[in-house]
Amino acid sequence: MKRVIITGFDPFGKDEINPSWEAVKRLPDEIEGAKIEKIEIPTVFHKSVEELIQKIELSAPDIVICVGQAGGRFDITIERVAINLDDARIPDNENNQPIDKKIAEKGESAYFSNLPIKAMARKIREGGIPASVSNTAGTFVCNHIMYGLLHYINKNDLAKRGGFIHVPYIPSQVTNKPNVPSMALDDIVTGLTLAIRTAVTVEKDIEVTEGKIF
Repeated sequence: MKRVIITGFDPFGKDEINPSWEAVKRLPDEIEGAKIEKIEIPTVFHKSVEELIQKIELSAPDIVICVGQAGGRFDITIERVAINLDDARIPDNENNQPIDKKIAEKGESAYFSNLPIKAMARKIREGGIPASVSNTAGTFVCNHIMYGLLHYINKNDLAKRGGFIHVPYIPSQVTNKPNVPSMALDDIVTGLTLAIRTAVTVEKDIEVTEGKIF
């Protein structure tokens, strides 16, 4: 049986909830015969990666997908690339605010997800939910954990697949934010389920035009 770790973040900034964890914790325990392990990760530079790696070494998953909130985005976005840079516009949950700092001094400038990202985005859309491939995971803890995950996989030459998905706000977060997009939590859960199903079953990604910068 394949094993999948999927993570969501705790709330950060001024938000009292984080839709990434709200959706992740509602996912099924098994998808396409794969065991799904759901983990909440702190929105904290370095600690987030340390906790994730501990879980990976304990559980030995085949696939690791981290999920985070991208307030202001309209759709579920599958991230293509993580860059070796922290540049935080706000402090994390332990008041760290690195500016123009490398994540790994001896790491590559960037790492690309080895998930079937285009097939994942298409499958979500086929389920009636907006989705796309994104070419920027930002420079906050979302990019940080994606980079940390892929750096760990690459430097240790591991036969694992890893990547990151951003999800929009849910409606309760935008009640007092006019014109800010949101997505129903049930739709996010369905979209993530379809993404995981694709990651488990699709070995080679499809070759289609996809991707945008937000």
